[in-house]
Amino acid sequence: MMPRQPKQQITRSRYQPLWVVLIFLAACSQPVIPPPTVPATTRPEEAPTSARPVAATPTFAIARPTATIASTPKPQAGRYTNPELGILLSYPKDWSTEKPDRESQLAWFFPADDDVFALLYSDPFPAGRTLRMAGEQQRTSVATGLTTIQIVSEGEQQLADGRAAWVSEFTAERENGEAITVIVTSAARNKRLVSILSFGPIKRLEAYRDRLTLLAKSLELSAPLRYGILEDQALLSSGGESDNPHVYDPAHAGGDYLVYSGLTAFTPDMQLEGDLAEGWDVSPDGTIYTFHLRQNARFHNGRPFTANDVIYSWNRAAAPETDSNSVLTYLGDIVGVAERKRGEATSISGLRALDEHTLEVHLDAPKPYFPMKLCYVTAFIVDQANIESGPEWYRTPNGTGPFRLIRWEPGKVRIYQANPDFYLGKPKLPFIIDQIYAGNALRLYETGDLDTAAIGGLDLERARDPNGPFVGQLRAAISMCTSYIGIDSTRPPFDDPYVRQAFALAVDRQRLADLGRDGDLPALGLYPPALPGYTTNLHGQHFDPAEAKRALAESRYGDASQLPPIIFTSSGFGSNISGFQAALAEMWQRHLGVTIQFENLEPNRWDEVMHSGKHGNLYSYGWCADYPDPENFADALFHSGAQQNMGGYHDATLDTLLEQARIEPDVAKRITMYQQAEQRIIDQAAAIFLVHSSYYQLVQPRLQGWVLTPVRVPIERYLVLSNE
Repeated sequence: MMPRQPKQQITRSRYQPLWVVLIFLAACSQPVIPPPTVPATTRPEEAPTSARPVAATPTFAIARPTATIASTPKPQAGRYTNPELGILLSYPKDWSTEKPDRESQLAWFFPADDDVFALLYSDPFPAGRTLRMAGEQQRTSVATGLTTIQIVSEGEQQLADGRAAWVSEFTAERENGEAITVIVTSAARNKRLVSILSFGPIKRLEAYRDRLTLLAKSLELSAPLRYGILEDQALLSSGGESDNPHVYDPAHAGGDYLVYSGLTAFTPDMQLEGDLAEGWDVSPDGTIYTFHLRQNARFHNGRPFTANDVIYSWNRAAAPETDSNSVLTYLGDIVGVAERKRGEATSISGLRALDEHTLEVHLDAPKPYFPMKLCYVTAFIVDQANIESGPEWYRTPNGTGPFRLIRWEPGKVRIYQANPDFYLGKPKLPFIIDQIYAGNALRLYETGDLDTAAIGGLDLERARDPNGPFVGQLRAAISMCTSYIGIDSTRPPFDDPYVRQAFALAVDRQRLADLGRDGDLPALGLYPPALPGYTTNLHGQHFDPAEAKRALAESRYGDASQLPPIIFTSSGFGSNISGFQAALAEMWQRHLGVTIQFENLEPNRWDEVMHSGKHGNLYSYGWCADYPDPENFADALFHSGAQQNMGGYHDATLDTLLEQARIEPDVAKRITMYQQAEQRIIDQAAAIFLVHSSYYQLVQPRLQGWVLTPVRVPIERYLVLSNE
């Protein structure tokens, strides 16, 4: 286990049974150094290790991190330091120290000429345990395999730095009858338990007791370092990355809510407020918005933000060469956006900079929900020099948002630093460490390597246990989301409304809800709960196998044997299908006699392929509110001209109703019109609605201000870390 001189190797072998116990103890432990983490909305690259200039203009350069970043101390005789775990202790200068070969074991300390040893090791703090319970568990584990165990003393003691420790001392006999003394000292910080195991023959240990006691008492625990950043200063998150640049581009509904910002935003309590715009005026006819931009807003490289940056960003998003799949959904109300998208204009005619900090926006009709659309990332502001700096501009983004991306190691970590010049005030979180593909979220949460974790299934049962370790840490909400099966109504057999209705009637939504997370609701229609316009007085899609067969019989096909092949497209790899898909296939087979063929599209390219029309006649889809208005569902998804209407659904009556609802000034009438639109979508089986999902999040006690919001809100700038 540790290479030493011949005499000491022989000595060590006398304690082999205890080494076996220690190996077992280590094998039962979680890894000590956690894998990396970072926000899900970021990008792959060649690993910048520090922030680099983003803009081409040399006048402005991104500053290097200014918050406290610790340096690794130089080794000193008699002083053990482990900054990555925040551990420091002193040992006799004439003793030797060696690194064990197991991850949870940190260091051995021993006099050169004797059989007395001290082992420093670290484990995740046992969930739901007190320090006493954890210390007693360590003592029990160490004693495994020993006999004639006699507890000498056990209780709480204070370390030199004032931290409480649980100290257990006992005597025992080995298999050969030799009597030994064992002392286990355990202290905790956050979610980590650090222990010192001292042991040796009774008389020999007694001779070294004072030095072993001083060694154990000298233990100091502080904030660990993660990537050179004190853990107390960093929100720990996890995410993924992609090789598709569109994932990181606001124009493609990608980008990063930490790095970029827009003219408006929602607060955590879902109030619309000015962001880059401190306010706006609306003309009497509701078609001209005049935005007053913040004069203190700057890009991360220090360049002032102006109205021309908005015009550039939106013109770029609408440019035909950008080929955005979301610009018409979120900016299409602006005069000239559609023409710019079609390549009929070189700029958006409805935008005008009155001066550096005043922007005039002309809409094609009065649409009171328009400012809410600007909360979405497609409308966020980018820096032209950054965009034009090269094809991998997104790896060193120059935004106006509350955080700056200062480090990105592909496959490992992204690190964000609070923007000290953020126009709404510097965020209270100094850093965010986003670990890429870090592993199982619940396991990382339990070990303190994540500050939040989305959970479901069996993990949810554990989280709800009133006697479990997560009491008071679980947050729950019904999302403003609806999952559904999209239907290509332009191709057989789903150009026949009776076939669409048959497939919808054959779906048992309650069964699908039961397959999902606890709290999922069967979706009888399009609108999710909590969305304005949602109603329980809906003649929704329901499960009726007999009626499904009758509808198919009334179609021009008569029965399943006459249907063309049914291709179901989803996001995934190879031939894998989800439990939902398997259940749907079984329902359609049992109740209609239809066999479904599945195809998966690579997730990183799914959006582009789907919008190109290269999908089956059924496809897995879902929609979550980007702003709390039914227009964001009915109009965005089912108007014949909608960019997100990938199934090509066309209903002239529905189009007229939706177009009238867009501009209806009376709120009550407008909501009624959207409810009528939803009922028509259901009656025509424009899609097959499945479930409204619930979601659950574990939040560490040290993270203050976290709330679950029904739409995406960049709440990170509101959060505070409260460490011990």
